[in-house]
Amino acid sequence: MGLYSFLRPPTVFTPEPVRRKLAHMKQFLLILAVVALAGCGKEDLSPPLESMANGEGTGNTSNPIKIYPPKHTTDSFEQIQKRIAKNEAVLVDVREKFEWEDGHLQSAIFLPLSDLEEWESDKSYVLNLAKKISKDKIIYCHCVSGGRVMPASAILQKIGYDVRPLKPGYKDLLKAGFEKAK
Repeated sequence: MGLYSFLRPPTVFTPEPVRRKLAHMKQFLLILAVVALAGCGKEDLSPPLESMANGEGTGNTSNPIKIYPPKHTTDSFEQIQKRIAKNEAVLVDVREKFEWEDGHLQSAIFLPLSDLEEWESDKSYVLNLAKKISKDKIIYCHCVSGGRVMPASAILQKIGYDVRPLKPGYKDLLKAGFEKAK
């Protein structure tokens, strides 16, 4: 006897109406199994990140963040510097450690893209990040040339931050008057 032998019509004579009902039942069970295995179209947001994006468990319940693909900011260097000076924003450097050690901006926080990608679904990492960087502040991400800020911004946005990726890179920010760390 096989696993699905109960779905096969019995070998004895079965009246036609019963055979049709068995065939319909077999189709129904097959469809039910496919739906159960494939899911019903629910979005693929993990519950911890989805709830954190809405401010739950992070202290930011008054201003849920809408999730959309990030775009490079149009904020001017002057606006960015003023917001950082007023403590309304933070500058996040998403370059790797060796790049950071070669030189970084005085006001920047080190948060490499590789760490974000590795730990984005770890709830304790996300909660520790919320202690380090308030969700009430704008985050300006920078790298060397504006490429890595896009995936980093998407991750930060997904966990509830107002992120504005910068197209200009580290050297451009130095030229614009951002202070280099000593």
